[in-house]
Amino acid sequence: MTLYASTHNPGKLREFLRACEQSAISDLIVQPLPRLEDIAPPDETGETFEENAVLKALYYSKFCVGCVFADDSGLEVPALGGAPGVRSARYAGENATDAQNNALVLQNLKGSVDRNARFVCVIALAQRGKLLHVVRGTVEGDILTEARGSNGFGYDSLFFYPPFKRSFGEIGPDEKFAVSHRGQALRSLFDWISRPPDQLA
Repeated sequence: MTLYASTHNPGKLREFLRACEQSAISDLIVQPLPRLEDIAPPDETGETFEENAVLKALYYSKFCVGCVFADDSGLEVPALGGAPGVRSARYAGENATDAQNNALVLQNLKGSVDRNARFVCVIALAQRGKLLHVVRGTVEGDILTEARGSNGFGYDSLFFYPPFKRSFGEIGPDEKFAVSHRGQALRSLFDWISRPPDQLA
């Protein structure tokens, strides 16, 4: 079975491919959506990760015969009212870099005692404009006062994971995938796909 990933983010794509390699589904193949670079991205107008993931999955599934999945994920910081939230990739502006987004989070949290945070990932699966399934994964942690580690992408170097006593930027991809929001969501999706047809509901 081939699933097509509709992401322009190379970091996410690496994690999707890694998840496929670790999956127990022997015939599962994950590939980038064909000609994705030629498809204009939809406006992400949803107010939740679920709304944006579904919006993107339905949109991109119209460009392919097979099953297409889309994720919407990001960082939620309660002390910032849940921000960056659905605007995680563009928190510091539409074309912001990871460094700029990280800097703005640190600036807005300056002096805050409450540095609790969570990563959220929602993945929607669709085929030819029909929504098939939606899964969600979360992981709790804290925002450091400065970046630590150069692994990962996005806010990983700021996200301290207490059980490992390290940031996501300080751990390897396999360690991260075992506990991350995206790893949880992908395992849930693959578990659903592996069920007998009469249980796919």
